[in-house]
Amino acid sequence: MRKKTVRRAEPDSKSIREPQQWEFEIAHDLPDVPVLPETLLRLELEAQERCVDLRAMSDVVLSDLGATVQILRLSAVECSDTDRRLTRIQDCISNLGLSACLEAVSAQPVARDDRYIAIAETWAHSREIAHYSRQAAEDTPDVNPDEAYLVGLLHTIGLLPHVLGWYGSASRSMDPAYAGFQMARKWSLPHFAVEYFREIDAGGSATPWPEIVHKAHRAANVTASLCPLEHRTRAKLYRAI
Repeated sequence: MRKKTVRRAEPDSKSIREPQQWEFEIAHDLPDVPVLPETLLRLELEAQERCVDLRAMSDVVLSDLGATVQILRLSAVECSDTDRRLTRIQDCISNLGLSACLEAVSAQPVARDDRYIAIAETWAHSREIAHYSRQAAEDTPDVNPDEAYLVGLLHTIGLLPHVLGWYGSASRSMDPAYAGFQMARKWSLPHFAVEYFREIDAGGSATPWPEIVHKAHRAANVTASLCPLEHRTRAKLYRAI
């Protein structure tokens, strides 16, 4: 990913806990998020069409947690000097251009090593909760289903340090809600995703996002992915990765 200067957010006045070592490490530039091989293949096939279908391309990106994060991160970099922060993947791809997007999602393909199964399970769980979050939003007044889908898809980013082994053994002690909040701010993800993690971390309920994701977990079929944010709702979901 291209480098950018990130303005540090003011500390949350409600937070008085002592920061741990891994919390300081999150302040540094984070690695690229991997993208599943099948996603890369589908994107390459879409790009080879004589006339690229932007909607189809966006759907492929939104089916993959890593691809979505990579596009949103790149878009945040490109829009950092403007007031126009894009939140729709379709708009991001259109603004960035096809070549830049393909380069971003290809930066870190998933290696078929001992972490592959955990990555694939986490990506599948993210996609499943995104689907049910959209459904829940469609039955909730004044909630944008596309935004709900993104919140559901991104709700597992706090698990990425552990799943991807970014900080070694230290990642096992990370609080996924706090890690997700810091990463969402670091990557300048859409404001509604930041709001979700802020509320999950602080235990608030000023926005509909925590309840939307909670409903999605209740509606979803049991998956094998680790999701400690919903341990009370779906106890069978969690096993060690």
